[in-house]
Amino acid sequence: MSRFSGFRPVKIAAAATAAALALAGCGLVGGNDKEVGTEANGVTTLKIGVSPVPHGDIVRFVNDELAEDAGLNLEIIEYNDYNIPNQELGEGGLDANYFQHEPWFDEEVEGQGYDLAHFAGIHIEPFALYSDKYDDVADIPDGAKIGINNDPSNQGRGLELLQEAGLITLADGVDGSSATLSDVEENDKNIEFIEADAASLARTLQDVDASVINGNNALEAGLSPVDDSLIIEDGENNPYANFLAVRAGDENNEHLKKLDELLHSDEVRDFIEENWPEGEVLPAF
Repeated sequence: MSRFSGFRPVKIAAAATAAALALAGCGLVGGNDKEVGTEANGVTTLKIGVSPVPHGDIVRFVNDELAEDAGLNLEIIEYNDYNIPNQELGEGGLDANYFQHEPWFDEEVEGQGYDLAHFAGIHIEPFALYSDKYDDVADIPDGAKIGINNDPSNQGRGLELLQEAGLITLADGVDGSSATLSDVEENDKNIEFIEADAASLARTLQDVDASVINGNNALEAGLSPVDDSLIIEDGENNPYANFLAVRAGDENNEHLKKLDELLHSDEVRDFIEENWPEGEVLPAF
């Protein structure tokens, strides 16, 4: 099977004309009207939008250790707001981004009308439940306040984890990846859910009894999903692998394919396993 068989195009535009495959100015045109990268002295510079941790760490490793031999230079732009990188990518401010999993990507494409595509998963950041007040799920009291993501794709993921912890039960037949608070069928502890954006959940942990926190936000806040959590998501067969996203039509751009190949290299797998040895971040390839 091809290395790129995991690529999933979304809303691919009509095939580009032969003229669109030519160089335009100093940029390299992809399968749409946006240029991909800039080339100088045989090196192609790509603008990549990332979440700071672990995405930024991984891309910096690629840029420092692998990119030069591949004829690439990576301009890395960090974002803490999940709502911006896909917009920037679609408008041409980025050549690719690396911060999201498929449920979030699908929600953005459908809800915002973005014309994007993505390669196969690179890594997984396990979700986990954290508390500054309790050391065991069983200690969470009746009427507890629990922080949870306010975006649909991550809210469902958090609810699945709380169900696994035995704190709630979702209605029969509900797909966990799309579950919302209205799908909670049993809530015997009368938990009060405090909805918030992903970036703020770690910052406000002290204000609630517990919070379900994204792996990258937990790491940025100095929390270990393995050591500090009450319960952690299983990485096996996990559908929330993060990947490199591009504009639809750019999936065959040689420079983006080369970057994705580097991100799926043995060197990157070793980097992830050496820097997060307890499974805080897991390779997805």
